Formats: sequence, C-alpha cells, structure tokens
Amino acid sequence: MSGVTDGVDRRQFLRISATAGLAGAAVVLDPVLFAGPAAASATETRVVTGRFSVGAPDWVYLPVDVPRGVRELSVRYTYDRPTPPAGQAGNALDIGIFDPSGHELGDARGFRGWSGGFRDSFTISRSEATPGYLPGPIEPGRWHVILGPYTVAPQGLEYRVEITLRYGDAGPAFVPRPAPERATGRGRAWYRGDMHLHTVHSDGRYTPAELAAGARAAGLDFIASTEHNTSSAAAIWGEHAGPDLLIIDGEEITTRNGHWLAVGLPAGAWIDWRYRATDGSFAEFAGLVHRLGGLVVGAHPHCPFVGCAWKFGYGRLDAVEVWNGPWTADDEVSVATWDGMLVAEARSARWVPAIGNSDAHRPGQVIGLPHTVVLARGLDTRSVLAGVRAGRSWIAESTAVQLAFRCTGSGRTAAIGDRLTVSGRTEVVASLQVSGAPGGVVRLVTDQGQVLTAPLDAAGAGTVEWITRPQVSAYVRAEVRRPDPAAGPLGAMVVMTNPIFLGHPRG
Repeated sequence: MSGVTDGVDRRQFLRISATAGLAGAAVVLDPVLFAGPAAASATETRVVTGRFSVGAPDWVYLPVDVPRGVRELSVRYTYDRPTPPAGQAGNALDIGIFDPSGHELGDARGFRGWSGGFRDSFTISRSEATPGYLPGPIEPGRWHVILGPYTVAPQGLEYRVEITLRYGDAGPAFVPRPAPERATGRGRAWYRGDMHLHTVHSDGRYTPAELAAGARAAGLDFIASTEHNTSSAAAIWGEHAGPDLLIIDGEEITTRNGHWLAVGLPAGAWIDWRYRATDGSFAEFAGLVHRLGGLVVGAHPHCPFVGCAWKFGYGRLDAVEVWNGPWTADDEVSVATWDGMLVAEARSARWVPAIGNSDAHRPGQVIGLPHTVVLARGLDTRSVLAGVRAGRSWIAESTAVQLAFRCTGSGRTAAIGDRLTVSGRTEVVASLQVSGAPGGVVRLVTDQGQVLTAPLDAAGAGTVEWITRPQVSAYVRAEVRRPDPAAGPLGAMVVMTNPIFLGHPRG
C-alpha cells in the first residue's frame, strides 16, 4: 500500500470568514488538497499544524478537498497540554466534521459527527464509523474538519491534525436500527425514567448495551439517549430497546453558555450547538425541537464548570433539570431558582416543570440517581413527553421511593402538576404519602417558603396532611430530605414533586 505524507504549516490564521450562516466570525484555514489515488488501494495522508492563543474563536474550520474514489476517511489530532498558572484553565480542543452537503449554522445535512475532546481520532466509511460519527458514503467535495478551542492556556495551544484518505470500493451500506417509539407499558400509570445519559457515542464509558442493562437493573421504564452534540447513537438503539424499556432519542446540546437537552427527537435528527446566548440563535433551535415534537430542557443550570452554567433564560424551556446526579450544592441553587420562578408563574397558565436525571457517563455513576417519575397515558414517547411537559411528575433518588401527593377542596381533587380551581377562601387539604425513604424528613413548600416539616418513621414511611387556602398559598409542593450536614442545612434530597397550584389563574 502506497502512502503520501505532506506537512502543512498553519501557524497563522489564513482567512477570517464572516460567511452568512455561521454564528459570529469563524476562522477558516486554507484547504487541504489531495492528489487522488495512484492505485486502487492507495492511501494519502496530510498533516496540518497550528497554534491558538487566548481569545481564539469558538470554531475553526479546516477545509479538506476529498477526491473521488475514497472509501474511508480518518482524522487524528493532538495538542499540547502545558501546566497553566494556578486558577486558570488548561488547553482543551474539541473536534468534529461536516461533509460537502453543508457546514453552515443549522444545516444538518452535512453533519457527520462530533467527539468533542473525548477522542483523539475517528474514522468514517460507508459501512461503519467511530461512535459519535455517522456512517455513509465519502462523497467527493469539500469537507470541513471543525476544531473548537474550548479553553486555551496562557501559554497557547499547539495542535496537529492528520487526515488520511483510503481509496477503494465503498463497501456495503450501513443499516440503521432505531428504537421503536412504544414499549408495552401498563396503560395510564406512573413511569420511571432517566432522560440524561451518555455512552461511548460521546464522552461516556458505558456501551449502549451496558446502559440499557443498567436502566433495566435500576427498575426504569424508559431512558433518553442524550449524547453531546451528535445523533449517532440513534441508529443503534433498536438493538437494545424492548417491550420492557422505552428508549427515547435526544441530544445534549453543549454550547459555550450552557447545556440543554432536546428530548424526543425523531431518530437521526441533529440540533446545532454553535452559538452563544448573545448570538440570539437559541430561539431558532428551541423552536426546531418543538416543531419536531420534542422537549427543550435546561440541563444542570448552575453547574460550576466552564461553559456549563445556563445563560439562555427560561422562557422557551419545557422543563428544567433541577437535580443532576448525586445531590450537590448546585442542585440546591437550581431548586431555589426554580422555586422562585414558580412564585412568578403561580397565577399564570404557563410554568416550567422540574425534572431530575443522573447524567451518568460511566460505571460508578448510578443510572437512575435521580430519575423522573411521569404520569403518562402509556409507555410511548409522545405520552411520556406530554406528561413531562404538563409537570405531572416527581423526582426520586431510587425506585425504592414511592409517593402520592394531592390537594382536595370543595369536593375537587388535584394531583401533581394540576391546578385546584377553587375560590380563595376554600379550605384545601394537602395530603402526602411516602414510603422507601429511611431517615427522611418531609417538607411542604409554598410561595411563602417552608410551611411544614415532619419526620417519617424508621422505615421511611408516613402520611402528612396540611390545611391551607388559595388566598394564602398559591401552590404547594413536597420534598423529603435526609439530614446530612455535608449537604447543607436542609439536607440531601430524597424525593421532590412538582407543585399543585391552588386557586384560579389570572385571565
């Protein structure tokens, strides 16, 4: 097999493109050229090197002109990792690729994969691709390797990109196996699910088979696949779904100004992430998810890491993930922020429900800690999404926890996520039944704050009732906490509900 190696120095940015469709100014390097095959089995390699400084653009595009007859395209990259000064970020460089069908903002036709900073190489052919990337023909034309300098140390970031083309017959076409949109279910019932999970298709260590097995072992009825910035996993979930486990397609859109979940996408749909809050593009992509029938969910909104904290506002969200993984201080802030939103929304027709997910990536991170319990008409994607959207859900640390919560008054009853439409002076009884929460303490919370606490029995079970009126309480919601000084004065969350609203809405 013959091979050609050509080193190309790109130490200066060669062109600044303000091309229509790209968010902000995008750096575009000179194209990488290939001579074409000298023999049917030839291999050609080109190498590009360069340097980023602090303040580098979010996205740098490396055009690659691919000749005809290529059966496989491979990319490998490296970059230096000098020790940064104390308190400053080190180097992190992401990577992905678009084919000749298009690479402009929002153009999903050309998207062929993304691995962020998780992998140092990927390969694409008609028959298969590295997880995170999409199998398919290696069409001739201009491809674009996309580099994303996530953080750059004060010393700068030196990078090297190696592109290899292998020529020959394309091979058989990849056959996708998406998951069905319905499982057996139990009719109208409460269904448990984890809607924020990762596998080797992004930065996870779980294989899809391991993730599905873990969900079943945790007693979940459904999961959502939410890989970072790629749709590649949607093509394989059919192998792992079944009558007992609904697998919903989704994506974690990982921007520089926060992460959000698109849950309930059609198999293979891809949502762009190449924008910041100041670009004004979020509304476009949230609208796209809604047109596709999915949910827009703000993920871990008070995450303390670079690029994770939520900056896009809450007005276009269908839900917000207030509890992400084992209970931490940023979850406490997320719940407090969300509760403040409830006060503002209490008399309106629209409000943003809370959900909780594990965000599990690898063994040792517990699938289903926490998860969301959703009242749905059946175990199918549309019904589950409708339940989440309506706020008919509660969040639990494990499937051992059972809960029932309702408010009654004037012969009427309202459950979680509903409104008890009675007059302001009507006596309302809030009733909570809990089991499976040893050491737990019940908290009832209204727009006035905490209004009741009560310990559960030694087995973690109990029933609590509390009387109020809509003129006093605009809503009531329930929590069970486990006293834990390390978790703060309120303790660690065991279970929490969405609110029941009291009284008539305005308008």
